[in-house]
This record gives sequence, structure tokens and C-alpha cells, in this order.
Amino acid sequence: MIRMALAGTLALGLSACAFPQPYEADPASPAQWQRRQEGIERREAERVRLCQMMNKDSDRYRRDCRRPGDPE
Repeated sequence: MIRMALAGTLALGLSACAFPQPYEADPASPAQWQRRQEGIERREAERVRLCQMMNKDSDRYRRDCRRPGDPE
């Protein structure tokens, strides 16, 4: 009985990977576009602020703060 429950739980858990993840729909109005852009700008400003406080020689800095084209 436990094996059957375990197999069912495993199958259900693995099947969740097969379904597409929900996505954020494109904004439909100018106000929604503006909110979206402001959110993107806020997240980027927060990322830059955190990167300025990090040790530039750390692995975390290389992982989170580097941009394509930055020298290695």
C-alpha cells in the first residue's frame, strides 16, 4: 500500500514538470505597460544597489552581477 502511494506521489510530482508553467500575459493598456516597465526598472536598480555592496572578487558577484561583455 505504501509503495503504491509512493509511486503515485512520484508520478504526480514528475508529471507537473511536463505541463507548461504559467506565464505573465502581455499588458493590454498603456498603464499596465508603464507599471511593468517601472517594476523592471525597480528590480534592476535593486540589483545594481546590491552589487555595489558586494565583494567584487566573490563567486556571488560573478554569478549575480556580471553582464555579457564584461571583462573576466
